Amino acid sequence: MDKPKAPIRVCDSEKITINLGFVDLGHVDLLVAEGLYANRSDFIRTAVRNQVERHAEVTRQSVARKGVELGSRRYERAELETARRAGEQVDIRVLGLASIAPDVTPELARATIASIEVLGCLQASPAVKAALADRLR
Repeated sequence: MDKPKAPIRVCDSEKITINLGFVDLGHVDLLVAEGLYANRSDFIRTAVRNQVERHAEVTRQSVARKGVELGSRRYERAELETARRAGEQVDIRVLGLASIAPDVTPELARATIASIEVLGCLQASPAVKAALADRLR
């Protein structure tokens, strides 16, 4: 009997590590202790969102100028096979989440994906990521 495949895990966030000075960290902890934020992560997420909103016009102009897709973009096997049959290659430029379907083989990815630039997170199998390593910007 075949072993069932594990479901693909799609998360809506990425863990990062930051370094803060002691005074800044103390301010964060004080605001958490005062009940303005649930925890440090809540404060940092809010601060990031506020800065992103503050610079929304710069982001909008840059996304338009660079031809970047904003949000989540999934590349399916059928789409890449169609590109291969047409003799075309895809340039992936995403601000957010770019995902390459798990049934895309490394060979298909190399044949159809010319370049990858992801500001955010790229989800693909380890084999596909390895096959495209020289095309990541």
